[in-house]
Amino acid sequence: MRLRTDLFVSALLRRAFAGGGFAAVLHKGAEEAGAIFLRQRSRLGLETLYGPAPQSLLADDPGPDRLFEQRLSEAEPEAVEAVLERELRFDPDCWIIELEIDERGDLFALAEDQTERRI
Repeated sequence: MRLRTDLFVSALLRRAFAGGGFAAVLHKGAEEAGAIFLRQRSRLGLETLYGPAPQSLLADDPGPDRLFEQRLSEAEPEAVEAVLERELRFDPDCWIIELEIDERGDLFALAEDQTERRI
């Protein structure tokens, strides 16, 4: 059983602050099962966007963790904003979280990390 989205987001924000970073909810979606998009801002003004990993990348039993995939890397903020606007038109129940952290570390899991472990 997967953790509710609102609880996952709350824990993510607390972990970001505990690590010396900043995090904020830019758009609040469905509390129980909304998709989550993570907008990571760097000190250089560029952004990396993470979104939910496609189901095809998940194992038969992905476990309780939510897996993400990198959608944009070190992109201009306008490009990230354009992608997020499209996602919001498609799914108004999604969450958008802004992170100001230097390194992702173990803050959230990427699907590619999981597939590398299975090989």
